[in-house]
Amino acid sequence: MTIETATASAPATGASPWTSGTLTVAPEVEIAYDVMGQGAPLLLVMGIGAQRIFWDDRLCARLAARGHQVIRFDHRDIGQSSRLNHLPVPPLRETMLRRLAGLRVDAPYTLSDMARDAIALLDHLRLDKAHVVGCSMGGMIVQHLAIEHPTRVASMTSIMSSPGSRRFLITTRPRALKTLFSPPPKTADAAAERAVEVFTALGGSSYAVDADAMRGLGRLAFERGSNPRGFLRHFAAICASGNRTKALGRVRAPTLVFHGAEDPLIPLAAGRATAKAIPGARLHVVPGMGHHMPPGVWDEMVSAIMSNIARA
Repeated sequence: MTIETATASAPATGASPWTSGTLTVAPEVEIAYDVMGQGAPLLLVMGIGAQRIFWDDRLCARLAARGHQVIRFDHRDIGQSSRLNHLPVPPLRETMLRRLAGLRVDAPYTLSDMARDAIALLDHLRLDKAHVVGCSMGGMIVQHLAIEHPTRVASMTSIMSSPGSRRFLITTRPRALKTLFSPPPKTADAAAERAVEVFTALGGSSYAVDADAMRGLGRLAFERGSNPRGFLRHFAAICASGNRTKALGRVRAPTLVFHGAEDPLIPLAAGRATAKAIPGARLHVVPGMGHHMPPGVWDEMVSAIMSNIARA
């Protein structure tokens, strides 16, 4: 893996709280990232097919205000990072069936590869270690970070995620999967409405979706460049990476598992299993929360993350 000089430049005063840049982690893989604030590094890792902008600026500002250098990035294959469309697209149905049957899943890359992208970003920013926070697939990636790169992880927060057992794929609600894998939008307007539709379907009973904010993010993500093929390769990476439950027993970083009680995509049982697998992990369950991080949970989430960081 090679690290090249970033093409970072600070935005004009008042234009944005972020400084943005790119780094090359392999000849075909360039990663785009943002940095906000100063202090102890806090790396945010987003979910399947989701660009870094879905770490809401307002939430990131709250984390930065607590004394952290907040870092977010686009995964390989999405957003402003490299599109790897020269790689094959594993068939969705076959990939899912093989995972459910406990058979080997072939994927162009794995969650371990995606975790190494995050390590490359820390190297590029000259950071020895960081507090890592991941949601959904991002939670799986930060678990790989804690397992495979333990000296680089100061603390870990796994939000609405899973240890990788295939039994949690079986218990996913069909409507949630259908919504997640519905045909991709073809226009910015359709993408705006699709974002509202997805987060409404995945949300819980106690927290309404901020429809205007979701429309804005859906439109912006489309304009930055959607990549349905990348989404499917992300799913294959999840399925190919297997069950981490046993390996999580080696994690020593202070760990928070944050999960919604009404998550229709990754059930609460998956969060409980993650916390049970990691020595000393704390489980924080939010009643009425689904597979979504709405503004109504931010205060509770930030407080829980800061409490976990304090353990380090």
